[in-house]
Amino acid sequence: MRRLADPLLWLIVLFVALLVAMPWSKPLFAAWFPQLERPLYQQDSFVQLALAHISLVGFSSLLSVIIGVGAGVLVTRHAGREFRSLVETLVAAGQTFPPVAVLAIAVPVIGFGAEPAIIALLLYGLLPILQGTLAGLDAVPASAREIAEGVGMSARQRLWKVELPLAMPVIVAGIRTSVIINIGTAAIASTVGAKTLGSPVIIGLSGFNTAYVIQGALLVALLAIVTDRLFERLLRYLA
Repeated sequence: MRRLADPLLWLIVLFVALLVAMPWSKPLFAAWFPQLERPLYQQDSFVQLALAHISLVGFSSLLSVIIGVGAGVLVTRHAGREFRSLVETLVAAGQTFPPVAVLAIAVPVIGFGAEPAIIALLLYGLLPILQGTLAGLDAVPASAREIAEGVGMSARQRLWKVELPLAMPVIVAGIRTSVIINIGTAAIASTVGAKTLGSPVIIGLSGFNTAYVIQGALLVALLAIVTDRLFERLLRYLA
């Protein structure tokens, strides 16, 4: 009974139910928007769009985690501390570029599709992960490092067995922020030919079809909420 009362479970069920039921919601949107000839987006399957959206965000976020956490660890080591301000500046500068501008620059070089979107999402998602990694590692008590060194741990052992485990809740919080941002940002990837839940939104905006916009935006928002709750559950477990 406790599991059935879990809000996260019902959010997941609601998201899946909307994906499956959306193709049969034409009468509902036709009643809400009687002036529209095509009140339901039917160019692509909503399930396929959701899977493509999740894959795009997941792959770009994985790259962001590898680069962001790796850079954060590197600049907190003795050999890389002098590069910390430079790395922070470069990553912060990457997020100041609007994703649309990154797509506009990348498309002529790479072409249309998911590749330019991955670059935009990677640049946009790095800063929260880097900041979370730096904050987490800086918050590790000096006494914990001294104890680890006192029992004979090497620098690598101290990092993997002491520093990263203690910093993990803060690092995951940064990853959480990055992923949630990119779920919304990935919607604009449809402007360069990538299939995402933003496809109905982009087509709806260009064709003045409010129903399309609502259908896509509702699913993107619900996906972001579900993902946020999943990260909250993960942070609670780590704590």
